[in-house]
Amino acid sequence: MSTSATGTHAAPSRAQFGDLGPDARTGAGGDVSLDLIMDVAVTVALEVGRASITVRELLQLTPGSIVELDRLAGEPLDVLVNGIKVARGEVVVVNEKFGIRLTEVVPPAERMEKVK
Repeated sequence: MSTSATGTHAAPSRAQFGDLGPDARTGAGGDVSLDLIMDVAVTVALEVGRASITVRELLQLTPGSIVELDRLAGEPLDVLVNGIKVARGEVVVVNEKFGIRLTEVVPPAERMEKVK
């Protein structure tokens, strides 16, 4: 129990929270706005492929070593945002820098399943 400034005891009550599901609305009954998160930075990474090696093999790597990846040359790269695959694409060069041309975008419902 808590005591108020007047010294009387207030009875505790259960906290009430609104719906936090995918169809949740703002308290005013309007649509949920994404404006609040538009400037949040995310990490975008391109994954060429993966390899599984032993610690012994890792310690033996030197300049010029080749690590064979699980993808064929020319296969699309995975585009990851904060570690979640959101698309696939091919490497391009734009103004002498690498870029990626998206060839496939993961549907939003499938992306959300990975987050849960």
